[in-house]
Amino acid sequence: MAALAVAGVASAQSSVTLFGVVDASISGYSNSSRDVRNAFLNRGSVKTSSRQLANGGYNSSRLGFRGTEDLGGGLSASFWLEAPISNDDGQQGVATFNRRSTVSLSGPFGEVRLGRDYTPTFWNDTVFDPFGTNGVGTNLISTANTSFGAFGTPAATVGSFANGGKSNYDRASNTIGYFLPPNLGGFYGQLMYGFSEKTKYSPGIATPDILNTQRQGRYVGGRFGYANGPLDVALAYGSSTVGDDYYAGITSKVNTFNLGASYDFGPVKLFGEYSKAKNKLDSDNQRFTFSNVNSNSVDLTGYLLGVTVPVGVGLIRASYSAVKLDLNQPFAFNQRDPKANKLALGYVHNLSKRTALYATVARISNKNGAALTTGGPGFIANNTFTPKTSTGYDFGIRHAF
Repeated sequence: MAALAVAGVASAQSSVTLFGVVDASISGYSNSSRDVRNAFLNRGSVKTSSRQLANGGYNSSRLGFRGTEDLGGGLSASFWLEAPISNDDGQQGVATFNRRSTVSLSGPFGEVRLGRDYTPTFWNDTVFDPFGTNGVGTNLISTANTSFGAFGTPAATVGSFANGGKSNYDRASNTIGYFLPPNLGGFYGQLMYGFSEKTKYSPGIATPDILNTQRQGRYVGGRFGYANGPLDVALAYGSSTVGDDYYAGITSKVNTFNLGASYDFGPVKLFGEYSKAKNKLDSDNQRFTFSNVNSNSVDLTGYLLGVTVPVGVGLIRASYSAVKLDLNQPFAFNQRDPKANKLALGYVHNLSKRTALYATVARISNKNGAALTTGGPGFIANNTFTPKTSTGYDFGIRHAF
């Protein structure tokens, strides 16, 4: 009887859709560190490497449910529940919907969306990347920002499953989002506010003397753009509170601005993005001294240039990205700012609208202590060896349904 009742509900809501992606690849990673001391004591280079059956080299593997109900008068209600899956080992299935879990109300006014969703600034990172921030070809802006905006105290893990609470970089939880209606002559945009969901105490002296209990997790952001014909351009800004110390009057924020664009000439499509992120420490009681001048912020600047070229049923993809970390230490005369650049090249061969074979190779060059990788194990880094190059490849198949 229960099964028949569920079947009746499903048939009544005919717009409910089951969808997903299953992506698997043979992937390899190699990360090399070198001894940068003088020639008499130089110990050469060391390397870490691994070969894996991975997933998400072209599109992230996922399983989801979405549906819409027409409420009449131009209004509609909808939901979207999307879970990550690890089809390479089968260890992660529909255990969390931390890719997206939203419910929304839409109408002539636009859309109000509640739940966990992409942040406005990440949209530019993934839309204007020829590799869609997937696999070894993922642009360095995305790779560097993933750890740059990590929370001071990560949220509790969920067993062996992906943790959705370690930062507000790509997605934010507990958010209210607003999207402009689609009939604005090519203009589009969104606003997002995410609650920190921390406990407030009255009087304030009742607050526990523990870090990251009052503001961490809060997110505010927006994205506005214009898409018409071959042109698509958008700018976005977001502010994520990553840590706080109530009694010291200190709040740590990561403020991110980026501008992305693409233009489809037909034979080729060009992509570009400029990104600027600042990890800033705000203090209610800060005084100017030589010890703190310019030392309360770290800047991460990056840019991306990319191209896609259709070739029959296939698509050639290529990108060059670079990032630089400005430590804002004017008196550290012997310290150079870490930086890195990456070149990625790939090809996608579409067997059908839903199934594709793909291959990607990429190489990162690190300088001045930067340690960005294409994936796999980390670098060997100590007083002797400094991270230098990272290479990776993906050869895989993607099926969407």
